[in-house]
Amino acid sequence: MKGVLLVNLGSPDSPTAKDVKPYLDEFLMDERVIDVPKILRNILVRGIILQTRPKKSAKAYAKIWWDEGSPLIVLSERFTEKLRQHTKMPVALGMRYGTMTIKNALQELRQKGVDEVLLVPLYPHYAMSSYETVVVKVLEEQQKAFPEMNVTTMPAFYKNPDYIKALSESIKDGLKDFEYDHILFSYHGIPERHIRKSDPTRFHCKIDGSCCKINSVAHNTCYRHQCYDTTELVKAYLGLPEDKVSSSFQSRLAGDPWLKPYTDYEFERLAKEGKKRLAVITPAFVSDCLETLEEIAMEGKEQFEEAGGEHYKHISCLNDSDAWVQVMANWVNQWEESQVLPV
Repeated sequence: MKGVLLVNLGSPDSPTAKDVKPYLDEFLMDERVIDVPKILRNILVRGIILQTRPKKSAKAYAKIWWDEGSPLIVLSERFTEKLRQHTKMPVALGMRYGTMTIKNALQELRQKGVDEVLLVPLYPHYAMSSYETVVVKVLEEQQKAFPEMNVTTMPAFYKNPDYIKALSESIKDGLKDFEYDHILFSYHGIPERHIRKSDPTRFHCKIDGSCCKINSVAHNTCYRHQCYDTTELVKAYLGLPEDKVSSSFQSRLAGDPWLKPYTDYEFERLAKEGKKRLAVITPAFVSDCLETLEEIAMEGKEQFEEAGGEHYKHISCLNDSDAWVQVMANWVNQWEESQVLPV
């Protein structure tokens, strides 16, 4: 019997330092998130970061927490429930980090008789710290506790025409009644070394502005290329002016070079260049979360206005929109019927 496993990032159980600390520990100790030797990662995370970060992060979570709970969890659950109404297959939801585990989601599917699983990492783009770690963790749990299950993984869907249409129409709706001077596509940031580590050719990805434009098998796992591809495809779909659209990367850690340009620098640059009305979209996520709701919608607005900007619009992620649910339903039903996966 076939079934679907959706996996998103995860969340602390509450916006308190007590619950944020174990969540951050699991997240930051992931070798695909902070990819240094374990002994160094242990010193960095448990000896330094977790001494102060949980309290600070808890305050940030408290700013965006809903009555129903974590926005990311609530939105993911709503999306899952809507998807169940569009397919005959069992659909389970798990999180890469936190107490809503992948193991429990697989157990839920097994109890319903599922032995053929379609794994859907809820990330449009391939990155070792998001998409890849989900796939690795699911296969690890499957091999350990569910050897009778076969897992098929949905590829990153960053350029799929149905996804691009849903994303573009969502942006179009978000821009209604907002006259913009500029639209910034702000993607989750990753260290530059992650790009090179994910390059199967070991030579193509130079992060020099030209390699992303030269066709290569490396693009299948190149987060930077895929992000810029999404921007270009949305820009073409909506007919956006070339000079009014750009891409940037947010949420970096100090110490290493991360993908540029940095979003916070772009807020300042655009404002100082006279862009008074800025719209921001965060397509690295399909569900709004701490990074989109606090860092971009709240802090980003403050940064832009402090630099001289006047009007700021954060456009929500796809979340549980009916159009996005229908796109996913079409994909999973095609897989159920004929093993066809989106490209």
